[in-house]
Amino acid sequence: MRILVTGGAGFIGSNFVHYILQKHPRDQLLVLDKLTYAGNLNNLKTVMKKIEFIKGDICNRKLVEQIASRVDVIVNFAAESHVDRSIAEPEPFLTTNVLGTQVLLEAARKLDHEKFVQISTDEVYGSTSKGSFREEDPLRPSSPYAASKAAADMLTHSYFVTYGLSVLITRSTNNFGPYQHPEKLIPKLIINALQNKPLPIYGDGKNVRDWLYVADNCEAIDLILKKGENGEIYNVGAGNEKMNLEIADFVLKELSKPKSLIKFVKDRHGHDLRYSLNSEKLRTLEWAPKHRFEIAMKKTVDWYKNNRWWWQSLAK
Repeated sequence: MRILVTGGAGFIGSNFVHYILQKHPRDQLLVLDKLTYAGNLNNLKTVMKKIEFIKGDICNRKLVEQIASRVDVIVNFAAESHVDRSIAEPEPFLTTNVLGTQVLLEAARKLDHEKFVQISTDEVYGSTSKGSFREEDPLRPSSPYAASKAAADMLTHSYFVTYGLSVLITRSTNNFGPYQHPEKLIPKLIINALQNKPLPIYGDGKNVRDWLYVADNCEAIDLILKKGENGEIYNVGAGNEKMNLEIADFVLKELSKPKSLIKFVKDRHGHDLRYSLNSEKLRTLEWAPKHRFEIAMKKTVDWYKNNRWWWQSLAK
């Protein structure tokens, strides 16, 4: 299979590249990434000879069509994804996440691609105090980032209904693992603890997220690509619901650091209390997370501990 992986130098995208190369070594991978602050060629350092990397923007229609003509499948990870940044400056999120997705969809339509996989997020559903969201539940995004992803999902679905394009949408819970930018919660906590710096926690730290190890998400995406039903949405959740404060406690305990490093800071605007997904639909494809949360977290802490070269220039 010839696959175009957009945003392939980012966190989940680069992990997906590593996963596919190991799982399906005969697949040909073209990786397109704009290399913004969140795109990092060091994420692909060990596999650069096994892929074709193109630096470029998914909003560049001419470039996208040229590259897309050489593949059968597009898996779109490319996105502006940091909620705080979207609150401060929404426009880049709309440009990349919505207009960029439309450029990719149009290329896939014109070239009659086998599949188009849109990588989305649980944040499109908004917050819930109880129960878990199913794929058919209404979308109630709280941040400009989440709204831009919801719009991209709807646009993707419209290409299935209107044009018959073979599309699939995956919505995962919060990922964690190697190569995640230090602006995100878990790497920020680990890196700050390693440097004996305060661990910033929004509000009272009781916001709940379901944490999914990135390798499990990559396996789910691969399975959905191969066995998913055209036009369908698949939630990807691990059932590891933890308060942010619990995550901080885990990191401090693992690194033998004092709890006094925790620093509560002013909560951000529109901060969702809890995300939770029902993944029964995906499990009918015989998927289940393979990594226990505690073991995966220990592996993640160890990775950042042993790869200071990777994050020292990124951490602020």
